[in-house]
Amino acid sequence: MRYVTLTDIYHHSITQKYVRRSGMAHAISVAHHAFDLAVKQEVNPDWAAKAGFLHDIGHYEWYSDGEWDYNLYREYDIHPIKGAERAHKLLVRLGEDKYAAKEIAHAILFHTDSALPQGEFQFSPLQKIVHLADEMDKQPGNLHHYRNIDNREELALIQQLDQKVEHYFSSISTKHQG
Repeated sequence: MRYVTLTDIYHHSITQKYVRRSGMAHAISVAHHAFDLAVKQEVNPDWAAKAGFLHDIGHYEWYSDGEWDYNLYREYDIHPIKGAERAHKLLVRLGEDKYAAKEIAHAILFHTDSALPQGEFQFSPLQKIVHLADEMDKQPGNLHHYRNIDNREELALIQQLDQKVEHYFSSISTKHQG
């Protein structure tokens, strides 16, 4: 059962502020990639799409002399930590299932290695999917964060993804009934 849709998340002011800052087009693209990967790997595609959409909600802008400074980002960034907390709080506020919110937040926390200490970790399938979906959309020079699309197209793509998630769960339910 879905408690919160991607459209609900998209319309929230927190999403508009923080996801837009890090690149709405990138977030939507990662959500679509995550959904597709999750379906293929039999992981919850609703959680994957939500984690993909919110994966960069914790970004801080690292600039030096008015230019993006990748070295500052790599050295000081904790956006996965901030993003996991911010996404969890947002999802719970919107009424998401608390276990789902926790799993989505964990996938956001582990979507990149920028905030991880050295060592070996055992990642869940959902965490791996969100990481791979993010990698699939990356562009040299972090240009993926600066792609723009029209607000109407953003909403249409989010609603399209909501429909895919709904169709997925209705087809699963139909298979179990038959």
